[in-house]
Amino acid sequence: MVLSKEVIKERLKHLREILANLKEIRNIPEAEFISTYRNYWLAERGLQLAAETVFDIGNHILSGYFQVAAQDYEGVLDLLLEKRVMSQDLRGRLKGLGGFRNILVHGYISIDRKRVFQELQGGLDDFDAFIEEIVLWMKKHVQ
Repeated sequence: MVLSKEVIKERLKHLREILANLKEIRNIPEAEFISTYRNYWLAERGLQLAAETVFDIGNHILSGYFQVAAQDYEGVLDLLLEKRVMSQDLRGRLKGLGGFRNILVHGYISIDRKRVFQELQGGLDDFDAFIEEIVLWMKKHVQ
């Protein structure tokens, strides 16, 4: 597979759109968020899509530019750090994203709404930082 600048740009645009939608509900008070299924479902699905987009971008860079593949979602982030696509700080901030994505997808019956609310409060900035670091890496390495 060859890295496609257009594929990365398309996915970054998609991630930005997801984050814009999530930011619309980020300031809803916790009690209202937890008790209103529309807000909760939007956040749950949006966070899932954001995480999957991060992993999709990471996998594309790893396979297309470095010709390596990760064994799992956390491995994608580890390899992005190892290959200096992602900073140590951001890797630390995204630790557990793979597991959280799996809970959203497979553990939907037992998802803690308060945890989703907390991720909505703090996690969006981490996704923004991911976009910034990918854009910076692309400017340096992909023409």
